[in-house]
Amino acid sequence: MVRIKERYLLVKILYPNELGSRPDLPDVVVINQPTTDQLNSATLLRGIRAEAATLFGDYGSGALEGGNLSVKYLSHATSTFILRVSRSSYRLLWAALTFMTSIPVKNGKPCIFRVIHVSGTMRKAEEEAIRRARNLIFAAQNDQKENTDDPFSNIFGKPERQQREVAMADLPDIEDDDSDVEMGEVSDG
Repeated sequence: MVRIKERYLLVKILYPNELGSRPDLPDVVVINQPTTDQLNSATLLRGIRAEAATLFGDYGSGALEGGNLSVKYLSHATSTFILRVSRSSYRLLWAALTFMTSIPVKNGKPCIFRVIHVSGTMRKAEEEAIRRARNLIFAAQNDQKENTDDPFSNIFGKPERQQREVAMADLPDIEDDDSDVEMGEVSDG
């Protein structure tokens, strides 16, 4: 018996336009703010299908119609959702999500839909969602303690690579004289 192969896309909704609007909150919390309760599975699917139809026409809308696309998990608190799609059309779905610019509700906020994990099983997608939510909590706690001027370093972290200092040495000047003595030629004597 042949199994139907599917892909699970873990998607995060980010709000970069809100950076700097709330100085009392860490930037990590502002960009990862909760999504409105008006967003549900049906409106999300409708918005994704409309974007796929705009980008890819009849082919795009046909690839994502029927039981081919479904929302398996939607969290308003973490602005995260998991989509199930057939393996053959997950790249098309990814492209449609990339070009979506706002929440598909009336007067939706401008946002970015970022695919953060693609998996063959629901279990691995759930584990990645839990791991990322835990890391987000730790990042928000650390950002509260030490806040820098650069908002992107607050969100993505500081670079882990240490910059090494390289010592520069002057090479002795060598004249371009073609004598055998300078070239170090050894004679058999």
